[in-house]
Amino acid sequence: RIGIVGVNGAGKSTLLKLIMGEWDPSLIASGEAYEKDSGNIAFSRDITLGYLKQREHFSPGTSVWAALDAKVDPDEFRERNGYSLEKGKKGILTSLGFGEVSYDQEAVSLSGGEQTRLALGAVLLKEPDILLLDEPTNHLDILTLQWLENRLRSYRGTLLIVSHDRYFLDRIVTKVFEIEDGRLSVFTGDYSTYARKKKELRDTQMRAYLNQQAEIAHQEQVIDKLKSFNREKSIKRAESREKMLDRIERIDKPADTDQAMKLKITPSIISGRDVLQVSQLSKGYDGISLFTGVSFDIRRGERVAVIGDNGTGKTTLLKIITGLTAADSGSFRLGVNVKTGYYDQEHQVLHPDKTLFQEISDDYPEMDNTRIRNTLAAFLFY
Repeated sequence: RIGIVGVNGAGKSTLLKLIMGEWDPSLIASGEAYEKDSGNIAFSRDITLGYLKQREHFSPGTSVWAALDAKVDPDEFRERNGYSLEKGKKGILTSLGFGEVSYDQEAVSLSGGEQTRLALGAVLLKEPDILLLDEPTNHLDILTLQWLENRLRSYRGTLLIVSHDRYFLDRIVTKVFEIEDGRLSVFTGDYSTYARKKKELRDTQMRAYLNQQAEIAHQEQVIDKLKSFNREKSIKRAESREKMLDRIERIDKPADTDQAMKLKITPSIISGRDVLQVSQLSKGYDGISLFTGVSFDIRRGERVAVIGDNGTGKTTLLKIITGLTAADSGSFRLGVNVKTGYYDQEHQVLHPDKTLFQEISDDYPEMDNTRIRNTLAAFLFY
């Protein structure tokens, strides 16, 4: 049970795509060979693979029931498992909280969390020899997360899991693959064991680096002093020491892993004491009620968590408050000088054809280049 860890952009998801054959390691998008793309991937004979992407996309018109078939070869499933595909599908859907009334529902109409659950069900139903999961805990509610942990702990095949959830990794993995600076290192044990070993290794590397830097500085001082004597014997000794310094294999400074976003949320205008008042909100879709009579007040400075099972209407509630969706009944009112900002699950505010710089500059034309670059740097984009 292998956990694959590393900072964003290190190549974790890319590694899974390469294993699954979605990307050819010897080609770039243009189809031309690329010097630093190389290597081979080989599997044992008759090995089956299952793959959960970070974001699964279901085709319009595909029902919840039909979505499970997308990743399963029915003949292979019956041969490997010895019981009917239909029974297996019902068992998975029940375990993931899908009742029979939802079997005919369009998969694309599900919430983000429900779609993740459905994609999980499809890949688990196949029971592959190697199961590759890319951020499987994204959008999962607490009950489904607990179910997934129990299912994976008893899984008979091999697991490769990309995740930033250290608690989830601690409960599942027995080995950690770390991708850092273009290299992969292997650590035996759970995530906590890896983190401890990694810190010890980094501390050792830092001590070796600092000791070498101190020795280099000392030798450079000696060389400068010998040269200052301006005698032939002293100059030769200085040159000898310089050659010795040139032959030293320099230790690279360990990468800084403690970088953190410099996030500071300061309202441009202080609002009134009453920030948000919600009264008797109700919302439903296709004759199914999500919630009714929701009422609450929020005061300035409060920090509120909205929790609940997938599909209960948490995201819908936020969309109503931000004006993206209309309520069926009820009302809400923002306080004096209150402005809202909304960070959504699907990142729909981003444009795939824009650069990072353009995303900020187009939305905030009053910001000069320096402020935009400082903003991006605060979120570790350089």
